[in-house]
Amino acid sequence: MEIVPRDRPSGLLTAGVPVIAAVASLLLAAIPLAFAGAPIFAAYGQMVTGVFGSLFAFTEMLTRATPLIFTGLAAAVAFRARLWNIGGEGQLYLGAMAAVWVGSGAVDGPAALMIPLVLVAGAVAGGLGMLGPAWLKTRFGADEVVTSLLLNFIILIFVQMMLEGPLKDPMSLGWPQSEPIIDAAALPQLIAKMRLHAGFLLAIAMALVAHVILAMTIWGLQIRAVGENAAAARHAGMPVRRIFLSVAFASGTLAGLAGVSEVAGLKGYLTADLSPGFGYTGIVVAMLAGLSPVGVVFAALFIASVFVGTDSMSRAMGVSSFLADLTVSMSLICVLLGGFFARFRIRRIRREADA
Repeated sequence: MEIVPRDRPSGLLTAGVPVIAAVASLLLAAIPLAFAGAPIFAAYGQMVTGVFGSLFAFTEMLTRATPLIFTGLAAAVAFRARLWNIGGEGQLYLGAMAAVWVGSGAVDGPAALMIPLVLVAGAVAGGLGMLGPAWLKTRFGADEVVTSLLLNFIILIFVQMMLEGPLKDPMSLGWPQSEPIIDAAALPQLIAKMRLHAGFLLAIAMALVAHVILAMTIWGLQIRAVGENAAAARHAGMPVRRIFLSVAFASGTLAGLAGVSEVAGLKGYLTADLSPGFGYTGIVVAMLAGLSPVGVVFAALFIASVFVGTDSMSRAMGVSSFLADLTVSMSLICVLLGGFFARFRIRRIRREADA
């Protein structure tokens, strides 16, 4: 047997890989679910009810999907240029910290001024967080996987230091959290008495903007060209170094907006446990979406549905909520395997005796 590239990978197969991976991950999750002693069909029914059973449940899923769309876009845009941004978690915290610094009273004004100011501050802070690893890559050839990953821990320690110092709320009774975002800087709610906020609409808008840029602009063509073959793009006269740096900044801004959406739209203040790993889960979202910005939206909704539905199932049936993490991990494995077999096929080697 040998593995050979497909002459022309099927478009239908390539497009169907994420769907197959999502279904396969849910089917595989039934195995540990059965070992946990839960009735499988009832458990999955409870998952569906936990997401679509009420308006509150559905809006909670959309709220959970919002930061995943941002971090998924951050990974997808960078990965298109073969810039491996693993620092989405740290960039999210940088965006949140900048948003809190601007939106908690450093600047005062009406909502028409404060909301754009908070968004821009968070986006720029996140973008700067990825420029460092990208510069090290282009200047010294440093592996951005290592530098962006390690930078996450440095940023988190820095955030903790700031929460114990300049950003600490004097009214928090010693708890390490920032001062709250003022009302004028908070993202408005989309539905009364629900936690869903305008950050969700912004995430959808960013996905559409990313799709248009990648598919219909010269910069998008350059990003795709560098991702396919950086040496050939350089030979064609493209400014590869500048493209890498611009993509890094754009990727970081998207991750930074995830942090802004969490502090300005949901919690209202910054704590060291703001993110349960949205930056890392965004990588799974991007891979499940096949690095498509529009696909990121649907992949984020699927991942958010798994998390919210599993939480509901856990409360109702006593099943560990870690099943959600297991399902997400299996979906990534399935999409990687599916992508491999979409590009390659296994062929039987004909021996002379068989001829």
